[in-house]
Amino acid sequence: MTEQHHRTTPPGTPGTPGTSAALRRALRREVAGTVAVLADEDDFTAMRQYDTFAFDDHSRYLAHVEELLRTLAAHGGHTTVALFDPEDFADYCADTGLDPDQPTSRSRYTAERAATGARVLYTGQPLQTLVPLLIDTAVRRATWEYATMLLTDAGTCADCGQDIGRASFDRASQLLLRLLDAAGPGTHHLVCSVPAEDEQLVAALHTTRDTTGPARLDSSQAAEFVTVLAAGLARNTPGGVVLRTLTPGAPDRLHGWRLHAGGLQPLTEAEVFDAYCTDARTGEPIAPEPHVDYRPGFPLPPDDDPHLH
Repeated sequence: MTEQHHRTTPPGTPGTPGTSAALRRALRREVAGTVAVLADEDDFTAMRQYDTFAFDDHSRYLAHVEELLRTLAAHGGHTTVALFDPEDFADYCADTGLDPDQPTSRSRYTAERAATGARVLYTGQPLQTLVPLLIDTAVRRATWEYATMLLTDAGTCADCGQDIGRASFDRASQLLLRLLDAAGPGTHHLVCSVPAEDEQLVAALHTTRDTTGPARLDSSQAAEFVTVLAAGLARNTPGGVVLRTLTPGAPDRLHGWRLHAGGLQPLTEAEVFDAYCTDARTGEPIAPEPHVDYRPGFPLPPDDDPHLH
């Protein structure tokens, strides 16, 4: 004979795998959430005008946010963090007819930011690490969106009927590939800076390349870099590109180019030095960086496509 074991605990008893509480906990782990944070002291002060906003001290508020994030992570949920912009929130409430002095309105705005705004995945990092990363992500996104708008508004070439924005993007993509090809193996950091009407557009790109194979780079960084470069080409503005090559045990090498006639014109060594050692806002000299070699920009390989001009 074999002994048969029968269930002695009825289904639904608290603590068993099939209980309602256990199922809710399992379901909660599959729910994604977003926490919108007031990272800036001025933004926090702006929210204090609402009676339903419960906090009166920014430091204590951030401590509660961090504790909330830890709690959500402990439950195994997928949590992202976004920036809460009081001015944008007020506009959102005005457009949707919501009362800004209601927690449900702030919750709906946060959900909107989760779908359309910059956000960062929370993986347990401290808030003093997370907030600068979030701000940098938001700035990069805003730069990309503004540069994209400039390309969209560039219009059509009167002479050839070509879409200027699309042609400039194709041209910028080719220029980046040629620049990476000429830079060769190594670890490289590129920065493209283009003046616009409202602000200075800046995009950065970090790449590594072995002695064989293509350069490895982040696709979103590459898209931002190409878009900003394309905006400069489309508007024919006096922007520039700098390349820093990092070599362990040796000084960094700095090269530079200016945007000129739909391409990248190499700067001289003196021009590269001046570009790095002059404050762009004040024009005042800046001390040279230690362990850095300032070098001229090198010529780029010829175009793969002669029609991209």
